[in-house]
Amino acid sequence: VKVKIAFGNKYLDAIFSVPEKKPIYGVILTHGAGGDMNFPHLVSLAAYLASHGVLCLRFTCKGLNVAYRTKAFKAVVEYLKLSDDYKLSGVFLAGRSMGSRAAASVIRQLSQGDDDDGFIQGLVCLSYPLHRPKLQSKLRDEDLLLIRCPVLFVSGSADEMCEKQLLEGVVSKMKAPKKIHWIDKANHGMAVKGRTTDDVMEEINAQVFSWLRENVQLQHK
Repeated sequence: VKVKIAFGNKYLDAIFSVPEKKPIYGVILTHGAGGDMNFPHLVSLAAYLASHGVLCLRFTCKGLNVAYRTKAFKAVVEYLKLSDDYKLSGVFLAGRSMGSRAAASVIRQLSQGDDDDGFIQGLVCLSYPLHRPKLQSKLRDEDLLLIRCPVLFVSGSADEMCEKQLLEGVVSKMKAPKKIHWIDKANHGMAVKGRTTDDVMEEINAQVFSWLRENVQLQHK
């Protein structure tokens, strides 16, 4: 289902992947610095989640400014929260690369405000860009260290923007419940020599879904 979401004086293009049964939980998903919501990995994950009963709303927001992308992400969260079509108990924010930075920033901002009502259940970071290539001294970890909700990282062990030891170091300092799933030998674009894109995506999709399921169950025990 294609929708337009008001954002300032513009509209963001978005697509709902809707499960057959009435969903209780949703995932909001966005892309990295390049590309848009039709990036193959996002399309694949959205279809997988919807087929497993999770509503997925993916959106496009062009722009290389993280603050701008964060504002756009917030607008999408509000839109879904107020939606009459889908009454959800909670939502997980997910993004690829720069999109995951924006998602982390949204969660930090909303959790520090008075309007934290528990609607956001967790964060999924696909290829989180912890640092610029070859610039490991400056880490983009400030939002991660302040988040309290569960976080899943899915990263390639050969990601040139997220060195394995550095991410493990940041994660060990995080106060939130967290998990890292390493895709062996994958780069920032999740390409692995000798494996097809579909094969890698299957691994990622299954990891994301099983983590979502665990975290939803934890809250309802």
